[in-house]
Amino acid sequence: MEINDINEFLDYYKKVRKRTLRLIKNIPADKIEWSYHPDKFTFGDLIRHLANTERYMYCENVCFRPSLYSGHGTEFADGYDNIVAYLNEKHQESLEVLSKITPEDLQKKCMTPGGVALRVWKWLRLMAEHEIHHRGQMYTYLGLLGETVPSIYGLTEQEMHANSIKQQQEAQQ
Repeated sequence: MEINDINEFLDYYKKVRKRTLRLIKNIPADKIEWSYHPDKFTFGDLIRHLANTERYMYCENVCFRPSLYSGHGTEFADGYDNIVAYLNEKHQESLEVLSKITPEDLQKKCMTPGGVALRVWKWLRLMAEHEIHHRGQMYTYLGLLGETVPSIYGLTEQEMHANSIKQQQEAQQ
């Protein structure tokens, strides 16, 4: 997927974030700083990390500036409501920055923190993939806690399987 129009990408990215927020609503407030292991991200760490990488790494890089990412600790936001508010605040800031990217800028190369020069549109695509990756971690964490998680597109796996069988049978008639 090549990104040629920033507004089309932003429409897509807002949908990615909407699905992430729908998942975050399932995190019990008293588990926001829970992790399955002391050396791994907590839910709060993951959410703060998404907020800070989006705003201070990806957005800075696509504006041809170095990353300003400075971590994911509780000093940025502490407590469920504050963490979600922080994520939303940084997302709004990011959307303002990203909305100014021109079609010409999308084709230019920016420097990533890893020292790789990538076209801006590719770095934006990786921003979405990064969020999806960490959302997957949160799904796993919730599963480990035995919490119910929302289906990503409206059907559970069991419903998809049942519907597929029904559609196959109807197609054979």
